[in-house]
Amino acid sequence: MRNITTDDAPTTGLRGIGDISWHTRGVCHGMDPEDADATFFPLPRDHEAIADAKELCAVCPVRRDCLNYALENVLKEGIWGGLTEAERRPWHDGLPQRLDYSRVIAFFNGRDVHLTETERQVVIDHAYVRGWRPDRLAGALQVSHKHARDLLRQAANKVFDRDRTLGMPRHKRARQPTPATGRPSTTNPSTEQPASTPTTSPSARAPFGKVA
Repeated sequence: MRNITTDDAPTTGLRGIGDISWHTRGVCHGMDPEDADATFFPLPRDHEAIADAKELCAVCPVRRDCLNYALENVLKEGIWGGLTEAERRPWHDGLPQRLDYSRVIAFFNGRDVHLTETERQVVIDHAYVRGWRPDRLAGALQVSHKHARDLLRQAANKVFDRDRTLGMPRHKRARQPTPATGRPSTTNPSTEQPASTPTTSPSARAPFGKVA
């Protein structure tokens, strides 16, 4: 695991847990393996050697990939991503709760990304919202169809409980326009219908007892 400078795999974007294609873009690429071991695996109290290694890591374009690789593969010795073993310890301890949305997006774009537990849950929730079927989620997460169905059901229950607790947002009704009083009507006079007045026959107007 110490020999990190001899792999010539083609470069890719975000990686799965076993992808080491970023090695070719590292500052340490091409170093003699013995020199690399001496530089990036110094003694714990050799502060001068540690400073030299961190100086190289500071200008490395794949520093983040190097750190992720060490975290995902539980590499607790040496300097990876510019951090020593002691400096990476909190990252190792909190790795299951790490949430990197760029990795989640890469997963939905079809990349094989090694998701943390938190990232995996976000993927499941978004898969439910997007209307994924169990077979599609099963293939993406590499789980059984039954397990994927249960995961989607759990996501649906979360949405139901949230809506029941917080309430569903109500759509605002469009207000009906009311005619303003005291203002001239804007209706085209030519289109207005004349008000009809009831017509009465002469007999209806005649007084009782009179002949029409």
